[in-house]
Amino acid sequence: MKLIDQRPTKPRQTGKTNVLDKGLGLEQLKMQLEACGEFIDVIKLGWGTSLVTPNLEAKLDLIKSHGIEPCLGGTLFEYCYLTNKVDEYIDFLKQHKLSLIEISDGTISIPQKEKNELISRFAKDFTVLSEVGSKDDKVVVSPSKWVEQIKSEINAGAKSIILEGRESGTAGLYRGDGEIRMGLVEEVMESGVEIDKLIFEAPKKAHQVFMIKQYGRDVNMGNIAYEDVISLETLRLGLRSDTLCSIHLK
Repeated sequence: MKLIDQRPTKPRQTGKTNVLDKGLGLEQLKMQLEACGEFIDVIKLGWGTSLVTPNLEAKLDLIKSHGIEPCLGGTLFEYCYLTNKVDEYIDFLKQHKLSLIEISDGTISIPQKEKNELISRFAKDFTVLSEVGSKDDKVVVSPSKWVEQIKSEINAGAKSIILEGRESGTAGLYRGDGEIRMGLVEEVMESGVEIDKLIFEAPKKAHQVFMIKQYGRDVNMGNIAYEDVISLETLRLGLRSDTLCSIHLK
């Protein structure tokens, strides 16, 4: 007897759940993927953890074996840009057979024209996820500037745009206390950019509930913790009080 309409299986084009990996070892990762791997679309090895991860190749192979795309953190790209090692970074990505790349400027400043050129360059060999928004909660960028940057980076070749929220949910889309910047989110959603091209960083349950209630169960979300993957899937399916009515009462 079928109790629930499951969401599409991988590879999914919408409703992607992107997990932030902060340095799990192989055995820990195996346990996590056995528990919830079918609901994960992308695993991002946070910031520069990939450079200090023992058995990196084995970890990447394990991730791929579950139909999950591995991706390295945007801060690692910023490090390589800052230290003039972009060419070496490209070699590193190819050496490890990585096809997904995050390009960000959330910590350092990269002129928009130059960032677009970098996106176009990487897009020739990789699938580019470009991140918009600052990691500093004291930096407030106008909604119109966000929209301008999003459109510019899509035109430059980014497949998807990650909307910054940090691991803590206290920057970018959110205020320092975690409150959602409603005006910003609304202006982005009214800009004409396809929602399927957007990935909302939503590390907190309240953020996840808001996104699902506002934009449906198949909204793309990132910076999800391993321990929250099953919880998020139940929110998407309306199997938790927070979204039960919004999903099933039409």
